[in-house]
Amino acid sequence: MYLTFFGLNEKPFAITPDPRYLYLSERHAEALAHLLYGVNEAGGFVQLTGEVGTGKTTIVRSLLAQTPKNAEIALILNPKMTAPEFLLTICEELGIGVPDSALDSRKDLVDILSGYLLRAHAAGRRVVLVVDEAQNLSPEVLEQVRLLTNLETNTQKLLQIILIGQPELRELLGRTELRQLAQRITGRYHLNPLSHDETIAYVRHRLRVAGATSDNFSPGALNAVFRLSQGVPRVINVICDRALLGAYSLDRHRVTGALVRNAAAEVFGRRFAPHWLPWAATGGIAAALALGTLALWRFEPWSAHARAPADPPPGAATAAAPASAVTATPAAAAPALRQLLTQHAADTDTDGAFARLFGLWSAKYQPSGIDPCTQAAQQGLACVSERGSFGQLRLYNHPAILLLNDGAGTSYQVVLTRLDDEQARLELGGPQSVSLGELSRYWLGDFVMLWRPPARAPVKPLTLGMRGAEVRWLRQSLQRLHGAAADAPASDLFDTELTGWVRDFQRQHQLTVDGIAGVQTQIALASAVAGPDSPLLSADDAHHGG
Repeated sequence: MYLTFFGLNEKPFAITPDPRYLYLSERHAEALAHLLYGVNEAGGFVQLTGEVGTGKTTIVRSLLAQTPKNAEIALILNPKMTAPEFLLTICEELGIGVPDSALDSRKDLVDILSGYLLRAHAAGRRVVLVVDEAQNLSPEVLEQVRLLTNLETNTQKLLQIILIGQPELRELLGRTELRQLAQRITGRYHLNPLSHDETIAYVRHRLRVAGATSDNFSPGALNAVFRLSQGVPRVINVICDRALLGAYSLDRHRVTGALVRNAAAEVFGRRFAPHWLPWAATGGIAAALALGTLALWRFEPWSAHARAPADPPPGAATAAAPASAVTATPAAAAPALRQLLTQHAADTDTDGAFARLFGLWSAKYQPSGIDPCTQAAQQGLACVSERGSFGQLRLYNHPAILLLNDGAGTSYQVVLTRLDDEQARLELGGPQSVSLGELSRYWLGDFVMLWRPPARAPVKPLTLGMRGAEVRWLRQSLQRLHGAAADAPASDLFDTELTGWVRDFQRQHQLTVDGIAGVQTQIALASAVAGPDSPLLSADDAHHGG
């Protein structure tokens, strides 16, 4: 109706998941990159969660559009079914013929599927099962899913499984009876709503894809879109579509904040006042909350200024979402960790956590002094504050402060000192072991970690043509991994040979393979060649000292 009026080729805010309109925020880019990695590499499970409307299905569509030629995807969109029906659906998705006699036999269906997977492996093909809305899987079907990962050769799994669902999926996988499945999850990624800046970029991106040549939304309208949608892409689409229709009906070529509020009123069924109206009535409350927040986060270890810059992203971004995007985990949780957090809550503040972390590095921490990252820099250490996964912590391989949330609004800062395939060791009134499945109920990925960079100067990406002590350290470190002595002579020039070595290291450690030694690559390399004075999450890690 309004397309010609605004000079658009198609509706920019349709709610159908069209990969052409996929806007990759940092977290969305990371999620898509790890799903693509899951398609290309053998492993266990990859879990992607997010609230309704945050873009999970759109990412799945984009994944399907980028599937390698040697990969076969079995996509299950509605997993509410019995175990035999689930197995039969996988066979149907892969085009496997099933005789009538095997339709109701779980064993026959597994045998048929196993035979097909072996033939696909022999032919060099990868088979990936993608289950959308996986929070609807019954425990019986989830157990069958786990058993499917037992189909393997001597060297690799025959079936990669990607589970995509709402936050309830994490709660489901946290059940005691499903701990064996939870322990096989090699990557967990949670999609948060878009930030203010990302919301604005998202709206403009969709308008450009639809053919817009001018800004159809005023700055005030874009601010209102974020405030009223809370950054949820599906809600953004509905509000913006209604706002364009409203502008068209009034013969206005630019959407205003008032039009956005009217559109939101139609969507939500209630009126919305301008954002400044409630300020006077709530000023005292806001001030009190701000003071409380300032006292709690006076050192700002989770804020953007403490975050190390990510590797330059030629493809999918791997930088973390802002720590301000932290959301509460579901209230239901296993009692063991909850009890520990309750008992030792007094030890989980900023000062206590950083004092423990600094102590692991034999560094001194001054409570209530200057911010921890500045204190770290004065002692030859650097802070990295990110939102990642257990896999990223294993890659960096250094102790970290995890930001935990109990689902009731209470946050805890707890030091992680050990991490293996199934257990984590936390400092809570002494060393405490918890399962990764239990820990994932409280941890959405925010962490602060210390590491020792090669120089006291600010950490910067190292790339072709650069010279300096940092480049010499980079070359010497990679030479050590190739068997050279630690004091072997090394050039300080970043040449094509060094670019190749960096690419090899990145490929081995599942980093973005671009030949640029960004901060993430440097952290992983520093861990790989760490000396005995550097605390590690896994001292016997395969890449340590390689």
